[in-house]
Amino acid sequence: MKSSPYVAGLVIILFSTIALSTAGLMARLVSLDSATILVWRGLAGGAALFLFFLITSPQRKLHGLGRLGWPGIAIAVVSAAGMVLFIAALLETSVAHVSIIFATCPFVSAGLGFLLLGERPGRSAVAASVAAVGGVVVMVGTGEAGSLFGDFLALGMTVCVALMTVLMRRYPAQPVLPSAGLAAFLSALAALSFASPFSASLGDIASVAFFGILGFALGIGLLLHGSRLLPPVETALIGALDAPLAPLWVWLFLGESLDEATVIGGSIVMAGVLFHVLWDLHRRQVGIEVGP
Repeated sequence: MKSSPYVAGLVIILFSTIALSTAGLMARLVSLDSATILVWRGLAGGAALFLFFLITSPQRKLHGLGRLGWPGIAIAVVSAAGMVLFIAALLETSVAHVSIIFATCPFVSAGLGFLLLGERPGRSAVAASVAAVGGVVVMVGTGEAGSLFGDFLALGMTVCVALMTVLMRRYPAQPVLPSAGLAAFLSALAALSFASPFSASLGDIASVAFFGILGFALGIGLLLHGSRLLPPVETALIGALDAPLAPLWVWLFLGESLDEATVIGGSIVMAGVLFHVLWDLHRRQVGIEVGP
């Protein structure tokens, strides 16, 4: 069935988004600086990813690592940069702002996908991307929550994720788990000189490690795998579901409220994303060609 890789990609990216959306909750639950969070999160997540790689590919582990090459290293470096900016942004601005700014990733992915891969996004994808940008403008331009510096960090993280998905699409033969594990270790290494990992309490370390394994390692592994099955703009659009999920967890568990501009902007973003996904699935079901 022609649409099966597409549907599989949607499901994988959906579960990836749910897992990764817990990062904001983790950042609020612990009393650690961003560098220390990155160290413990990167070590726990990287170890989990490499362990899973060795368990699932015992006969191909050396071959897979040998095939990493410069594309795999580039993917890992870009991903690590996104991880660093992501955690820093969570501690500088609101979870809602980080999530909704990330929802502009379809727009960035569409542009990078066109420039680097020659993939022309469909009209509904372009419309959804424009809606995402409009929603963020409403949120950042009129809202009182968050900070411009934190919003800027979130934008940098968004560019990194968009570039990562494009690179995964461009080099689908790259081993996913080693790239993700290397990215996690690189993020920990980059933060190490600014961190105080041994001054953290055991409870905080355990919390970060827990989310690093079940949230980050699982989420990033699924994201990198699913990115090979979907065009970059599709991956980013599904990932935009992080926008309502991340502040939802923080609101449910910690009671962090949302201002009116964030609610309005987020609603605009999500309306555009859901319209595109539902319309694209409908077109595929009726047999209309919708792109690569």
